[in-house]
Amino acid sequence: MTSSTPRSRGQFVADFLAGSWREKQSPVVISPEELDLLSNSLYNSGSAGLAWWRIHESALGTSTFGEVLHQGYRLQALQSAIQEERIGVAFGLLRDAGIEPILIKGWAAARSYTNRTLRAYGDTDLIVKPSLYAAARAALERSETATWWVDLHKGLVELDDVSVDELFQRSRLETLKDLQIRIMSDEDHLSLLAMHFFKHSAWRPSGLCDVAAVVETLPANFDWSLCLGSSKRRTAWIASAIVLAHELLGANIDKTPLTLRSYRVPVWLRDTVLRQWGSLLSADHSLPFSPRPLFKYALRNPRTLASEMYARWNPIIATFNLRVYPNNLPRLPYQLGAFAASAGHYLVDHLRST
Repeated sequence: MTSSTPRSRGQFVADFLAGSWREKQSPVVISPEELDLLSNSLYNSGSAGLAWWRIHESALGTSTFGEVLHQGYRLQALQSAIQEERIGVAFGLLRDAGIEPILIKGWAAARSYTNRTLRAYGDTDLIVKPSLYAAARAALERSETATWWVDLHKGLVELDDVSVDELFQRSRLETLKDLQIRIMSDEDHLSLLAMHFFKHSAWRPSGLCDVAAVVETLPANFDWSLCLGSSKRRTAWIASAIVLAHELLGANIDKTPLTLRSYRVPVWLRDTVLRQWGSLLSADHSLPFSPRPLFKYALRNPRTLASEMYARWNPIIATFNLRVYPNNLPRLPYQLGAFAASAGHYLVDHLRST
């Protein structure tokens, strides 16, 4: 890596992870010193399994830093097995209560990888119909699932133009061991993964690997009009994710419509993604890995206001939260608007509580 700018460091991360979700890996061109730079950052960002897969057939796989990634891969394999057991438990409890859930992300996304353990698992994310949400939460809290987190949803911010009833109508059953697990349709699933990547500011490279893996394994009868929806905002975010997966990670997007393949991602969006990935390699990368306190607390404390504003001064989050599409206009007005909206929500809540 010849340059130390955040953007060039981000490109270094992208080049290393390119194609990492596939069965066959291309030769790795990286020095032990560069692997040292990458290993802990990729481990902490949920990409240890993918990074290990990139080097597992090379001499780097037996190096000290390669072993760090190998341990991360082993941990992901263990977590994968645990998560699959927990999915079965959660589905069983809810179905015993007469409630049918849909599993999103997690195992549903890992199915597109050459090996499911390449994808790091987090919470068990489930959708239930809004009218059954309280009963579903009660059923889970009265059981062993209370000791581990089930992220229960009654709707999706990322797909707020799609009703939960529509998600259920298009969902399907897939087999996990001996259990039938309900997952989203391929169209809704890709939409969610693309939108979710940007909702969380696109800082995790593994999130774009999800998009890449899914796009490369789409069925022949995939309905692009259903996936992209009717709004310009949703279409632009999904197109941006797919094109970035191609440009940064080498995803094969031949199965996508020509209009998507020819889509031009705004320069600021591409550069912001690369800068964030580059920040993973910086000396102080606590921001991406540490949850920020609620912004209302920052507004109460002038001493931390500046640092908390800077931590949130992200053009992707600002654009996404203002519910607009990624265009080529300057970002400053959007970032100021997002800050004003956050401050306004706090003031309204504060006035209501006094």
